[in-house]
Amino acid sequence: MITSLISILTAVPLWELLLIFSAKMIEVSLGTLRHILINKGYRKQGTILSFFEIMLWVFVASTVINGIAEAPIKGLIYSLGFSAGVYIGSRLESRIAVGRVLVQVITSEEIGRNMVSILRDQGYGVTTINAEGLESGKLMLLLFANRLKKEKIIEIIHEVDKSALVVVSAVDVLTGGFYPTWKRLGK
Repeated sequence: MITSLISILTAVPLWELLLIFSAKMIEVSLGTLRHILINKGYRKQGTILSFFEIMLWVFVASTVINGIAEAPIKGLIYSLGFSAGVYIGSRLESRIAVGRVLVQVITSEEIGRNMVSILRDQGYGVTTINAEGLESGKLMLLLFANRLKKEKIIEIIHEVDKSALVVVSAVDVLTGGFYPTWKRLGK
């Protein structure tokens, strides 16, 4: 039993297992990014990534399939590379943060006016709407921004009003209007 386990584990050189793992991890990470880019409208970039993704897949999959009967560990390493690639691809996507968001804020009128000034001073375009809350007048703020700036905007909002209601939604189509946040402002 132990002899057969050792022979399974040592049937493939460590460098080959590391190559399978790394290549699969990179391939799946590229696939995750490709999918997100295409869904966000970046078709050209997604198409370029797809070439490298499928090229890696062909070579890695053929390496694993050709030797899986003699070395089943290749299948295990391939699977681990896939899982690691999904995780790394999702982490990369959150760092790149492709796309735009709509940030909606509901706060009191007086705090809201101050918040609008601060956000505009930071270079963000803000639209306001007067609203009625349960007990008093409210101000609703609407901001369109790059997704990469979402955390910074929320941080500014909560510095002014910790109790402000903040809703962030992904935006698929956006035309017309004023978007100063498309530039590298408010770093």
